[in-house]
Amino acid sequence: MTFSIKEWWGLPHRDILSGLVVAFAMIPEAIAFSGIAGVDPSVGLFGAFLLAVTLAVVGGRTAMITSATGSTALLMTGLVQRGDALGEGLGLQYLLAAGLLTGLFQIAWGYLRLAHQMRFVPQPVMAGFVNALAILILLAQLPQLGLDVFHPEKVVVQAAQLPAVWSLMLLTLAIIYLLPRLTRAVPSALIAILITTGISISLGLELPTVASLGSLPTGLPRFALPQVPLSLGTLGLILPTALAISLVGLMETFLTQDILDDLTDQTSHKNTEARGQGIGNIVSSLFGGMAGCALVGQSVMNVGYGGRTRLSTLTSGVSLLAMILLARDWVNQIPMATLVGVMVMIAINTANIASITGIRQIPKSDTAVMLLTVAVTVVTHNLAIGLLSGVALAGILFSRKVAKVIAVESHLIDAGHRLYTVRGQLFFVSSVYFRAGFEIHEHPARVTIDMADAHIWDQSGVTALDQVIRRLKLGGSAVEVVHLNRESTDLFARIGQAEEAGGGGGGLGPAH
Repeated sequence: MTFSIKEWWGLPHRDILSGLVVAFAMIPEAIAFSGIAGVDPSVGLFGAFLLAVTLAVVGGRTAMITSATGSTALLMTGLVQRGDALGEGLGLQYLLAAGLLTGLFQIAWGYLRLAHQMRFVPQPVMAGFVNALAILILLAQLPQLGLDVFHPEKVVVQAAQLPAVWSLMLLTLAIIYLLPRLTRAVPSALIAILITTGISISLGLELPTVASLGSLPTGLPRFALPQVPLSLGTLGLILPTALAISLVGLMETFLTQDILDDLTDQTSHKNTEARGQGIGNIVSSLFGGMAGCALVGQSVMNVGYGGRTRLSTLTSGVSLLAMILLARDWVNQIPMATLVGVMVMIAINTANIASITGIRQIPKSDTAVMLLTVAVTVVTHNLAIGLLSGVALAGILFSRKVAKVIAVESHLIDAGHRLYTVRGQLFFVSSVYFRAGFEIHEHPARVTIDMADAHIWDQSGVTALDQVIRRLKLGGSAVEVVHLNRESTDLFARIGQAEEAGGGGGGLGPAH
């Protein structure tokens, strides 16, 4: 928890206005994510409010927006269905219990410094992650534009409404992008919402509005413990979901932090944020809200409109609840076409445009990783699976590159003495190239293997050297291994066999 004046008070008018705009964008998404999870809209809206307010105080990154999200909502669907099968309304109760356990996990991950592992996520994976997220945001808007050909049952706009819907959406985008050329005193997205909503009301346009998404709550969230049995059966039911949400939520949160750190040229505290996310999910679950994590699009939007301090995050949460409770009738009349325009802007701001425009200059391997991350994420609608797929491919491609840096040079010293000079890294992938560098069918009286410029990293590397020494000795050569560094010698002493390299002796395994 922090009370630094600098983190709370910068340019308050910018923070308040940007937080207000973000609140508008959070409403339709929170309702939509509630639908994905299979619970009432109030669960997502209360979650958005409680997470934003809590993380404003205990989070590790200023100006970041935390709310219910699609990536975590997708993980909740099965749990809610299984809970409802056990009894009416139990799905929500088990979801809230899973949220509590999620929070405890995330607090533990924070103290275990899980954030340090994020340095192993390559830049192409991050680019693919945000590009996929931008595509998913755009795809989610298609039903409101009458364009969802893959899921026509989701289309909510009638043919006669399409001209007005598209006109309002384009007008929203025009105001958002053109107004800043005249003034930046007020966020252009807020002006766009006010103008287009006024036009829709004054002309009496019959269009889908926020009210079409579901009923908004009429009261404040109330404290209540999840009404589930305290048993091992309950733990077994909620544990897989809670563990998945805790990890997926932190992955998305950490990536969002990296994006905002780049945009603002700042450094934030990921492990503090992990603990804050855990506290936020516990608070949300205790007051009837769903668990969530940082929102990339809304966070980028908040920073883009000048949000820099915790005040902007707090404002987004407070404004969301105020709009729901105090301006409920007016919020219900905001056309969905207007919010679609705002979401399109968020998608554009979220995407990593440089990874697309500079695709010819980027190494092909990096492009392949980025494209796979995008493809898997879009197909599965699961950011975690896409992220893991990208990391896996990046690891494979990196291993292939590193494998080829090992080199074995052969020099005939005299008729009975051959010297092999090994340079590079010897591990499970490069062991094939290492073995291929030796003339095992040639049997000089003496063979020297110089490892001064090589390093053995794992058991596969030890086994490869063992096998080479064994084959050469079987041919009648006297083998000598020289200049093996201390780390490699220590590894060989523990698990190697060939005494020539410092192994423990004994029978060597069969050569392959």
